[in-house]
Amino acid sequence: MSFPQPQHDHDRCITQALAAAEEECRRRGARLTDIRRRVLELVWRSHAPIGAYALLQALGKAAPPTVYRALEFLLAHGLIHRIEKLNAFVGCAHPGHDQAGQFLLCRQCGRAAELNDAGIEAAVRDAARRHGFEIATLTVEAEGLCPACRGESP
Repeated sequence: MSFPQPQHDHDRCITQALAAAEEECRRRGARLTDIRRRVLELVWRSHAPIGAYALLQALGKAAPPTVYRALEFLLAHGLIHRIEKLNAFVGCAHPGHDQAGQFLLCRQCGRAAELNDAGIEAAVRDAARRHGFEIATLTVEAEGLCPACRGESP
């Protein structure tokens, strides 16, 4: 997923993300309950990572454990990613595909873009092996400015 263009149809983006999540849950034999679906929809509401507290506020009367369980489910099924630096969540652009987390984070507008570059993952894993280190999970978070904030077209 790249940074969205100004004419981006965000409603379509959300609809496609929810349909992909439904399909992935069906494939895994998992259930996308109403609260899980609503949390996922809120995560996809913008391309900026959203924290658990903001999700709780958006949901109104939902109990914190309910929201945290929904986030755990969505993470476990590869439907969202956690942005460690921000302690926040973004939707997964490619649910159902094994992938390392690689993210571009715009420090000005707050949006995030997901990369799926096998070369980045291989380079980090190879470097770790050379140091005798075995990686269990790999997340790369690069911070900078997106094309829109730099005044360029992507």
